[in-house]
Amino acid sequence: MHLSDILFHHGENREEYYNSVSPPIIQSSNFVFDNLDDFRKALGDEMDSIIYTRGNNPTVAILRKKLAALEKAEDCLVFGSGASANAMAILSQVHQGAHIVCVNNAYSWTFKMLTEYLPKFGVTHTFVDGTNLEEIEAAIQPNTTLLFLESPTSAVLELQDLKACAAIAKKHGIVTAIDNSYASPIFQRPIEHGIDIVIHSGTKYLNGHSDVIVGVVCSSKEIIKKMFYAEFMTLGAIISPNDAMLVIRGLRTLELRMKRCHESAMKITSFLENHPKIQKVNYPFSPNSPQYDLAKKQMDGAGGLFSIHLKTDSIEKVEAFFHRLKKFSLAVSWGGHESLVLPFCTFYNIPGKEDTTLPFNLVRFYIGLEDPDWLIEDLEQALEII
Repeated sequence: MHLSDILFHHGENREEYYNSVSPPIIQSSNFVFDNLDDFRKALGDEMDSIIYTRGNNPTVAILRKKLAALEKAEDCLVFGSGASANAMAILSQVHQGAHIVCVNNAYSWTFKMLTEYLPKFGVTHTFVDGTNLEEIEAAIQPNTTLLFLESPTSAVLELQDLKACAAIAKKHGIVTAIDNSYASPIFQRPIEHGIDIVIHSGTKYLNGHSDVIVGVVCSSKEIIKKMFYAEFMTLGAIISPNDAMLVIRGLRTLELRMKRCHESAMKITSFLENHPKIQKVNYPFSPNSPQYDLAKKQMDGAGGLFSIHLKTDSIEKVEAFFHRLKKFSLAVSWGGHESLVLPFCTFYNIPGKEDTTLPFNLVRFYIGLEDPDWLIEDLEQALEII
């Protein structure tokens, strides 16, 4: 199916709603039936029927079809957040006494799920260097049920070899899942490389306007159906029809936004790599990246997220650099129209919390839709303080 068809037409049966260009927001919790036979039939296949919005909703159903098609998946579920999507995907693949192998530097709430929540139910984990295939395979135990990837990771932008990881997992009979939020399906489609479950924080690129919290899980019909009747329906982490419509709106410009972010980030990272105040740039599509060949093999682009290591041993200098930036907003998340900065020195000296293990001179940037030369001017003057 052509990308333009998915983004602009797929799943939109316009004759059902007065041929309107934009699908309507079906803001109803409940749906009625004309007779008992129709009701019984719907109850027999609740995943594909419209009964109650906690399970399915016409506006959300359109979004599900589009997202599944984008990831070349058979089906999809949409959740109220990326954290809930990660949690549901993981929960669907474990049982009491199970073991999970997960890459280092994964999303913080994935880390919390594995280290604080699941151990209460006897589920253990091993964190591994995702760049080391031997270490990944060595970590697999007889009770391992899931290999959890995040490629690239969102802090230091490390990649995993998706085809090789899928082959290892299949050899041992375990399921693979990946957080694909960084690249979006425009730039990376893990199912094409043999991965079983693809997860997104759709809050980021998929919605793209910093106004909706949404999570996505794409996979086979079998896996999605099992997840729907267990985790999805039981825990009720749904998205509203109104938010689903906003994400559908966001998808219209997904390809354009991804390409713009990528082109701008390429220009800005090239500038930074040649700057004497920069120790290192982490960006998969930089020719200087040690994983550049792997990135080119399994990705079509890298979007707007990268990180740098400032050439300083002073946390005060890092803070001074941040305070001189005028055109980047301080915030978590990314994927919207606005450019952002997140200095990891923020996670030092927080009362009642341990310091992060990531270095204080690490600074993450997200490049949005602004003029890249305008942003470079700001970076250039801020770097003078280092």
